Amino acid sequence: TKDEFKRLMPGRLIGVSKDAAGNPALRLALQTREQHIRREKATSNICTAQVLLANIAGMYAVYHGPKGLTRIATRVHEFTRRLAGAIKGAGKSLLSEEFFDTVSVKLSAAERAAVLEKAAHRGINLRPAEFGVSVTLDEATTEEELKLLCEVFGAKAGSAMAGALPAALKLSSTILTHPVFNRYHSETDFLRYVRRLESRDLSLATAMIPLGSCTMKLNATSEMIPVTWPEVGSLHPFAPSEQARGYHRLFADLEQMLCAVTGFDAVSLQPNAGSQGEYAGLLSIRGYHDERGDTERRICLIPKSAHGTNPASAVMAGFKVVVVECDDKGNIDIADLRAKVAEHGNKVACLMATYPSTHGVFEAGITEVCEIVHSAGGQVYMDGANLNALVGVCRPVDIGADVCHINLHKTFCIPHGGGGPGMGPIAVRKHLAPFLPTHPLVDNGVQASSTAKVGPVSAAPWGSASILVISWAYMVMMGSDGLRRATENAILSANYISKRLEPHYPTLYRGTEGYVAHECILDLREIKRTSGVEVEDVAKRLMDYGFHAPTVSFPVAGTLMVEPTESESKAELDRFCDAMIAIREEIRAIEEGRSDKLHNPLKNAPHTALAVTVSEWTRPYSREVAAFPTKFTREAKFWPAVARVDGNYGDRNLVCSCLPIDEYK
Repeated sequence: TKDEFKRLMPGRLIGVSKDAAGNPALRLALQTREQHIRREKATSNICTAQVLLANIAGMYAVYHGPKGLTRIATRVHEFTRRLAGAIKGAGKSLLSEEFFDTVSVKLSAAERAAVLEKAAHRGINLRPAEFGVSVTLDEATTEEELKLLCEVFGAKAGSAMAGALPAALKLSSTILTHPVFNRYHSETDFLRYVRRLESRDLSLATAMIPLGSCTMKLNATSEMIPVTWPEVGSLHPFAPSEQARGYHRLFADLEQMLCAVTGFDAVSLQPNAGSQGEYAGLLSIRGYHDERGDTERRICLIPKSAHGTNPASAVMAGFKVVVVECDDKGNIDIADLRAKVAEHGNKVACLMATYPSTHGVFEAGITEVCEIVHSAGGQVYMDGANLNALVGVCRPVDIGADVCHINLHKTFCIPHGGGGPGMGPIAVRKHLAPFLPTHPLVDNGVQASSTAKVGPVSAAPWGSASILVISWAYMVMMGSDGLRRATENAILSANYISKRLEPHYPTLYRGTEGYVAHECILDLREIKRTSGVEVEDVAKRLMDYGFHAPTVSFPVAGTLMVEPTESESKAELDRFCDAMIAIREEIRAIEEGRSDKLHNPLKNAPHTALAVTVSEWTRPYSREVAAFPTKFTREAKFWPAVARVDGNYGDRNLVCSCLPIDEYK
């Protein structure tokens, strides 16, 4: 987009900034336009993006480069021209004689049926249309397949059709001029490039990732391998249903298992992310009200503690957001809720609640909250971001929810590091089932309302269908007992961290019994007052200890939200706690004047390999303290790729295309 519209773009933007040493650093830029900060004023509700898919596409371009891509495109177009020439030579007409990779053939109804039957007999699917059929070729098309296609149309391969690509559409400028697209064209060079990039990421293969409210749990190899099966990964989303019976069995199984876990009556697997699930769930509520004639119900009540995507999704779905206050213990203020319901009356469409709450506790008043909303004629939407604390222990339907989105990329093990891919199916009570997403090209089994039909929320009828096998495999292998144990261990792990760190970092919110749910919020605000150490300093220092930082300053500024999940052993939990306690001792040294307030290991974190190997070391603490604060870091050191990043500089100097590769040497 043009520079003037950059703040209106959805999703994430990568900008070029610089680190404390003045070196280039890539970072997520312009975060203040995002949903967690802007909330109902955000330009997007996107949280989980399809980043894995973007990386695949990007690496495809890196490996082939401009010459390779041009060669591929030329071959595709040449094959298409040859097919078109053969079809015309057989006496058939084309819908258009200008094309790149798709030939549309005019046929009568009888001719179309005969062609489709011939194609199917040869193992080829063509796209039927009112005018006849369409055929699209790609780089995987072979000479043998071209011959078969010609036979389907009663033609023989001959000379290619000329002039199919209009001169005005032919590219005259250069493409992919960045060195990275012109350097790695042998398999070994490409492999090493990808490996270098991989080494810059701290993943679960390196250490625990304690991101609060993000549930970064183990993605087992046995769950991931089926994604690579051609039967799963190579099936077209609009393949005839009789050719996709395995997929449909998988969809049915998964829907049944999700219904069992949540207690709801129907599930849609279409939403591609949790944010899209929120949107789809809210559309189902809106459709329900509209069919009943309650078209004035457009108020969406959202607690102050809610996920940032909630208000953004509500606005996207056409609702007006009314914020409900929280009490001093972080729970929904029931008195304020009653007042808001009384004020807006029959305009209340729904309430969006997160359970356990974003404050990391099981709210004791949640059923009363649902009853208050229902008594006003509203529906209850439950954000399923924290379902990892419920599965096998408690069902959303029993709490009083009417619809719930399910983050398969959190609770049910689809990996989402870096932002994708995600899947956010929605589960609903029976009365909302007619308002689940449908699809114009495929019958996805929804008996849709005729008066308030929701329509699709994703391009494909079952979303990113190929990754559903991950969650299916996880649930089948775990079974009901295993899923319940995972939930219990997730809650146990969070409470262990909370109790062990309590003398050093108090937990901000606890439930009525003094426990947290599956995550805990560590309060660092008093530390800032006594030492000047910011929550960001602790997060950056954790990198030196070999850990990804917890969630910073959400949902409460000046705090760290930690979610260990059930995937981590006690030894890893202790290693994390030991690191946090050691950092607290470093802070105490600042408080007691034994360490400089401005030049200390926290303010200068993270420390890169380059920083600690320079010939002159002028900092008032040792190189060992900087880079090897524990025995573990001396045995298995993860080096941050850049030092502290200058965020303000990056926002002021957003660059949409990367710097030349030489800048990164």
